[in-house]
Amino acid sequence: MVKPSLRREMAQKAVAATRCSIRQACVTFSVSESCYRYRAKLSSENAEIADLLVRLTHSQRNWGFGLCFLYLRNVKAPASTMQPAL
Repeated sequence: MVKPSLRREMAQKAVAATRCSIRQACVTFSVSESCYRYRAKLSSENAEIADLLVRLTHSQRNWGFGLCFLYLRNVKAPASTMQPAL
């Protein structure tokens, strides 16, 4: 069984390399057209969350990942206003 992301890549290569239509490639590789056209959304939120985690782990060295995750999920503060609880 091949992962959908690999089937999507094969369909995209088939369309680029041959005169195959997107619809025909999707049927051939068993990929929906929405999966074929999907583009991952990279947000600046990821960088903000990473910065929050780094700051939190530096200030609270005895907290594990689970506690940091719960803290960030419950606080939901922007990076500029976050002050870890002591």
